[in-house]
Amino acid sequence: SECLSVRYIFDNIIIDLKRKMVFIAGPRQCGKSTLAQSVIESLNCEGELLNWDDDDDRRKILGRQWSDKDPVIVFDELHKYRNWKNWIKGIFDKRKKTQTYLVTGSARLDHYRKGGDSLLGRYHLWRLHPFTLDERPSTMTPAEAFRRLMTVGGFPEPFLEGDETFAKRWRRERFDRVLHEDIRDLENVRSIAAIEELSTMLRERVGGSISYANLASDLRVAPASVQKWIEILERMYVVFLVRPYSKKLARSIQKSPKVYFYDNADVFTAPDGSNGARFENLVAAHLLKKIHFQEDSLGDRLSLRYIRDKEKREVDFVIVRNDVVEELIEVKYSDTQVSKALVHYGEALKAPKLTQIVATLQKPYVSGKVLMTNPWEYFR
Repeated sequence: SECLSVRYIFDNIIIDLKRKMVFIAGPRQCGKSTLAQSVIESLNCEGELLNWDDDDDRRKILGRQWSDKDPVIVFDELHKYRNWKNWIKGIFDKRKKTQTYLVTGSARLDHYRKGGDSLLGRYHLWRLHPFTLDERPSTMTPAEAFRRLMTVGGFPEPFLEGDETFAKRWRRERFDRVLHEDIRDLENVRSIAAIEELSTMLRERVGGSISYANLASDLRVAPASVQKWIEILERMYVVFLVRPYSKKLARSIQKSPKVYFYDNADVFTAPDGSNGARFENLVAAHLLKKIHFQEDSLGDRLSLRYIRDKEKREVDFVIVRNDVVEELIEVKYSDTQVSKALVHYGEALKAPKLTQIVATLQKPYVSGKVLMTNPWEYFR
């Protein structure tokens, strides 16, 4: 369908390919290959998509067996080739002026740029995320998009299918491939079962600060091992960490990060059936997508943080642009009482924007300096 191929970074990629190589990174099965194929089609050219995971395509890549006449060649999962950085640098430097390259990968390509020579100045990186409220199909209402994001997640296949049983099976198969193919190919790790157990534990801890020591105790391993495994899950775009903001704040927590999942449906609902953690994860994923797009398109330095102090006052998210606090955001599923911590830290940090996002709020309004809004209005 059109919504699968013409994604939110499509036009940017077309423009950037005229100047340099383009790298597209993002979670497995979030639509990178489909997007790449649509780029080829939009240029009215034959093109070629070569996947490192395919035996025949791998031989073509290593033998450089593609047409010199195609204006765009796509290399999918190329980062699994140990010397891929130097290899693509050599290809790009010797290319004909009429040909460029699009590289896609389901892991952090900035981390897996192995080799001595730098690719700096030869490519633009774009990070592709799953669907969000502001990228729903035109035929889908905001309410239906929100329901699907909260039940089956935003990855294209289950999101468009909309069936919870299908989504559960799809999610299991996807995670198995991440564990047994991607991590195996890219990381020197033997403890696949322990990483799987850790990921299950993290699904129950979304929205709360995590302790490497406590997780290590539960898993009966060293804290350093837990930290390493979480970093691997980060590099595979399974989870992302939101770290505390502590600059100029007395008695703030400075070390413990919070963990969130790229697949919103990975988050466990509470035993009482409440969806507060999953909704907070939805907002976190939306904010990270927005931040990554602005970084990749504008070149600004942004980060997503949170605030918690030793008096347990907390604000869920802090958006920092070029080292300046831009916005404080509190997330509630149904509570419409203005967060006292949000007001407190708004004054302490002189934040220009204070926002409280409430899942069940029907109509936005302003209370003092705080914008009270709902997710489909905020992320439209």
